[in-house]
Parts: sequence; C-alpha cells; structure tokens
Amino acid sequence: MNAHRATSIVATVARWRALILLVLVSAAVAPASPLAAQDVATEATIEQLHALMQSRRLTAVELVQAYLDRIEAYDKRGPSLNAITVINPNALARAAQLDAEFARTGRLTGLLHGIPVIVKDNYDTADLVTAAGSRALADVLPTDDAFMVRRLREAGAIVIAKSNMAEFAFSPYETVGSFLPGYTFNPYALNRVPAGSSGGTAAAVAASFGTVGLGTDTGNSVRGPSSHASLVGIRPTIGLTSRDGIAPLYLERDVGGPMTRTVADGARVLDVVAGYDPADTATAHARAHIPATYTASLDAGALRGARIGVVRIYTDSETADSAIVRLFDAALRDLERAGATIIDRVDVSFIDSIQVRLCSSFRADIEAYLRTRPGAPQTLAEIIESERYHVTVGDRLRSLARDTMGGDPERCRVAAEGKAQFMERLRGVLHEQRLDALVYPTWSNPPRLIGDLRSPHGDNNQVLAPRSGFPAITVPMGYTYGTLPAGLQFLGDAWTEPRLIALAYAYEQATLHRRPPATTPSLR
Repeated sequence: MNAHRATSIVATVARWRALILLVLVSAAVAPASPLAAQDVATEATIEQLHALMQSRRLTAVELVQAYLDRIEAYDKRGPSLNAITVINPNALARAAQLDAEFARTGRLTGLLHGIPVIVKDNYDTADLVTAAGSRALADVLPTDDAFMVRRLREAGAIVIAKSNMAEFAFSPYETVGSFLPGYTFNPYALNRVPAGSSGGTAAAVAASFGTVGLGTDTGNSVRGPSSHASLVGIRPTIGLTSRDGIAPLYLERDVGGPMTRTVADGARVLDVVAGYDPADTATAHARAHIPATYTASLDAGALRGARIGVVRIYTDSETADSAIVRLFDAALRDLERAGATIIDRVDVSFIDSIQVRLCSSFRADIEAYLRTRPGAPQTLAEIIESERYHVTVGDRLRSLARDTMGGDPERCRVAAEGKAQFMERLRGVLHEQRLDALVYPTWSNPPRLIGDLRSPHGDNNQVLAPRSGFPAITVPMGYTYGTLPAGLQFLGDAWTEPRLIALAYAYEQATLHRRPPATTPSLR
C-alpha cells in the first residue's frame, strides 16, 4: 500500500468517526445517560458538546463525570499516564450550577459553558494547588486566578484538573518534577515522552481527560508537546494573552495558549483567553488586533491561493529523522493539492548571525512572581535552601541564582536591539516573498524514550517564534513508526493569528491526521 493511499484511508476513517459523532449529536433520543456521556467524552469537540447540551441530551454534570471516570481509569491506573497533579473537588458542583442556570434560562452561560479544561500547573488557581512542578511552592494557594483562568471561568468553563509539567518549565524534553512523583508518559507510546514543560496538558488532552487545555510556551512548550501528542497547539503573538498569574520562566518570551484536539476548539479557546489585561502591559495593543471571533477564520478552502514558504534548515539537518522528513514532504504535497503555492526553500540563515539575548532573568522574574504568593518562598535562594526540588534541576537553579543582572540597562539595550533586528529580518522574509506563512516540522525527530537525553531531540521551536514574538500553530502531520505523532508548524507575522488559524484549519480538514491514542479507549 503506497503512502498516499494509506493517508487517504486514515482520513476516510477519521471522517467516518466525525460523522458518527455528528449522528450522536443530531439523533432524537432521550436525555443522555452516563453511558451516552462516555460515548462523546472521547474526542468530542466544543461545538458537538454544546449541541448536545442545547438539545438537553447531555448535562455538564454528566460530561464532567465522564472525564473524571477517564482520569480514574487511565491516569494513575491502566496505562498510568501520570498527567494530572490535582483534580478539582468542586468540578461537579460547578457543573451542577451551570446545569441549573441553563435549565432556568434555556441559554448557555458563555462560549465555554460546561466545558472541562485541563490547566497547566503554572497557572494560578485560587482554589487549587499551583506548584509550577515544584514541592517548594506546593504549600500555599495563590490569592486569585491567573487572568486567563479567570476568563475561562467567566465563559462558563470548568477547571477539571491541573496538569503536570517540567519543574519550573525548565525542560523542553521531558515532563518530570518534584511535586508529582515520576514521569508523565506519552499516551501514544507509554515508553516515550510527551516532550517537556506542558507535557502533562498534552497527555491529558490527547487522552480525553478534558475537552481542551492550557499550556505555556517560552521556547517550545505549547507546540512541542502538542506535536508529540497529535494535538493543535497555538503560541500566540506576545501580548495577545496575559501573563498575569503564570509562574514565569523568562517573562519576555513566556506566553499562554490553547492545546486542543482540533483547530476549531483552539480558535474557540483563543476567543475567550485573548485580550487586554491592565496587570500585563504587554497586552496594551491586543485590543486592536483581536477579531470579533477567531472562528470566522475556520475556512476549509483557505489554502487556495495561499503562498507558503518552506524552512528547510530543520529537514536538512544531519540528525533529522528520515521518517519525519518524508511526512513533511507529504504535507507539502497536501498543501499544494489544497491550492497553496509552495516556495521551497526560504532563506532564514540570518538566525545564526543575529544574537537575541534576554533582558530579564529567571531569578528576577520568579522573585517578582513569588511576591504575589505570600507565605511561599520569596527568593530563589529560599527555594534552593529548602531542597524541595527535583534532583535534575538543582544545578540549574544554583546557576540561575547567580544571575543578578535582570533588568540591567545595558543588558536590556542589547536585548532590545537584537530582538528588533531579528523581527525585521524575519518580517522581511515574509513580506518580500508575499508569504502567508512559513512551515516546518514542529520536531524533526519522533518522541524520545523516557530517560533518553542523548539521542537527537529534534526540537525546532526555540528560535523563530520565541525570538521574534510572532505567532505559530502546530497541527497533526501524521505518524512515524506506526504510532508516534508528528506536527506541522505554521508561523506568521505578529497578530496574524486569524490567517494562521485559517491555513491550519484548511490543512487539518484536508488531511484529518488526528486519531485518539489506543492506550485510552472509550470506557463505553
């Protein structure tokens, strides 16, 4: 069987599965039973779930219970993904409140009414432990919700659980810390990683422990774990989403974004979490760039006439896996068949000549955050002295504690000049060739085996988007070696999320690569 025919068969199966879910949503049946909730809990979209709720065939309580049952069956038992740090004990009560409000008014309370969300452990939640993966921060609750979490709750979403992360978001390669013992495992291959920092959210959303999730991305950690778990991950333009209430790594490159099973769900979450926050000055210009709804960009024909530039440096690398390269070349053919003009290749050699340094430091950023957590350690030195951290991060913590120059005027001047030069050159590449986006494999190698930090990692995320602050979206590109997911990344100019969402959606709909992991089947 040739590769194109195999891809076609997989896409056909995915379409049939989507049709079955649509039938479940559309059929005239009695109010849903818990078993019916289990039918849709795996892979269901926000739109499908809301259609069931509005037709009174599914309640928020039934949906939350279905996900809690899946967490109980699969997180610490069965495949033991170890993705969840804490379950919200009030999730069912909140769902009941939403059901009562819907019964009274006949209307959904918001864009995410009754939708269970997995939230990464570095987002402040006033009612749940926020530890950033570290026992050092586990004893004191935050005083309030992070801005993005508050927006979720106001839109009717239910924070069902917090997810594991690499301690202090240090590692892009593996998800392990001192707060939750043990590694988080990739649901597509239980002996492999879900990549780093936001790996808990990736594993949980891929395994349908919630409908959608939130991650953070400093250099990799929305897009990398999404790629490793056959998810859609959106790293927004810096300033589109607020960093308030998120434990920082390097604040000037940190950004929060959606991790979802479909582009449409990612757009719906972005509708809720994007916006101006007075507590984060970086969001000052966001209001001028946010459309009425990102879902208006969900155009399956958006690739017709699009100009897509190919970044070949990541596939030309000696360490790039040949199976990933073949998937990427197939993706380019799919883009072309969908109507895009492919410019293969685009020169981005400037990335090796322009140094882009950081103005801030981890020490300065984390200590500013700690001052918002009374009762928690207030300095990096106190965290180090507590010895309440994973052995793998000790040397890095001690090294970072010696960096006392965060915010130094000369350091910040050099950082600003480097970033401006990098942005200008990258924007020039996009504009001179009239490109809608650049594309490249999100990772050039498959997910590593647990504990392997020696083989080529293949992380392609640390340069183009973080240094420029430009947005990027990863979408499932297929699988290598049978079951190991890979992602295709679209990157555009600042504030071009609507166009990137359109392109990513058109590619997703043309290929339908996403499939659920075999390790966590429906409990039905």
